[in-house]
Amino acid sequence: MIDIAGAVTTDAIDEETRDQPEPAHRAAGVRSVAAHYGDPLREQRVLDTAVGLVDRSHRGVVAVPGEERIGWLHTLTTQHLAALAPGEGTELLVLSPHGHVEQHAMVAEDGDTTWLDTEPGATGGLLAYLEKMRFFSKVEPRDATAEHALLSLVGPEATGALATLGVTGLAAPDAVAVPGPKFRAGELPPRPTVRYSVAPLPGGGWARRGPLGVDLLVPRPAMDRVVAELRAAGVPPVGLWAYEAIRVAARRARVGVDTDHRTIPAEVDLVAPAVHLDKGCYRGQETVARVHNMGRPPRRLVLLHLDGVTTDRLPAAGTPVTLDGRAVGFVGTAVLHHELGQVALAVLKRNVPDDARLLVGDSAAAIEQGSAPS
Repeated sequence: MIDIAGAVTTDAIDEETRDQPEPAHRAAGVRSVAAHYGDPLREQRVLDTAVGLVDRSHRGVVAVPGEERIGWLHTLTTQHLAALAPGEGTELLVLSPHGHVEQHAMVAEDGDTTWLDTEPGATGGLLAYLEKMRFFSKVEPRDATAEHALLSLVGPEATGALATLGVTGLAAPDAVAVPGPKFRAGELPPRPTVRYSVAPLPGGGWARRGPLGVDLLVPRPAMDRVVAELRAAGVPPVGLWAYEAIRVAARRARVGVDTDHRTIPAEVDLVAPAVHLDKGCYRGQETVARVHNMGRPPRRLVLLHLDGVTTDRLPAAGTPVTLDGRAVGFVGTAVLHHELGQVALAVLKRNVPDDARLLVGDSAAAIEQGSAPS
């Protein structure tokens, strides 16, 4: 989609951006993605009120075929996958032995292959872990990023736009409520904590309905045709900057940007979509259980409002958040939102009060009330 008039690529703006293809993928023909198409704030309004098509084809794609894939992935990750059926999707995490978040992936199951799409730059780490854990299992994980690309229809009219491609009837996400501390064994149903409806696309690939719209996992040779069909139906191209602003406003953390090496799932609201608390053993499970039973993770994800007066430059990911000269957290994704102004996701120590007068660099920052649990 970078050949569309007005496209400005993410790496043309910032050569060090995380939002560009991994070197191996670029060498295989994966192209850059657009940060915007000339008017980022207008593009945000489109995603908030209608629907737009976002090129996210720089994300990594891992294919896991093999007759034992479902049970194998169930044992390795945080999600309950044992009963994952064709036409279903979900989310999962890979944790360190100490329960820190290492990988996040969106999932789509088609009956023959389980498809995992993950952060750009994270494909190699995810695939290396899966390869290491194969042993004698009948699975064949591979990097499929050069074969398939991710596009996203985002906005309240996403399912209507999807009908243009001949797919209707995708159910809304179906989530299980997170139980309270010290819940009874067997209280959670043996299924993914969130289920996303998945359907085949007529020209190949799959559509998966998710929290912000509908993701399209399409064969790369079909990408131009899919884009052309949607544009002909009136769906405008929208850049990644607008998508990120909508994501931040929805308070959805992005692993590797809104997390650090110490992050545990409960700190960044990843338990509900990606962690089954009663599925049994997996790497890092003891930490997850202990923190949940205590009821208070040491840090929390919040939405910060930045004053935008001292500087109009957004803080970089990892910028410290300070209170009375003492670091109490860090900024993840910072965006200029079309309604909220300068805002950022941040991970703060839990004991930082909601009315604290914070600083991010030289800019004042305030926690949005109700943006995090008490």
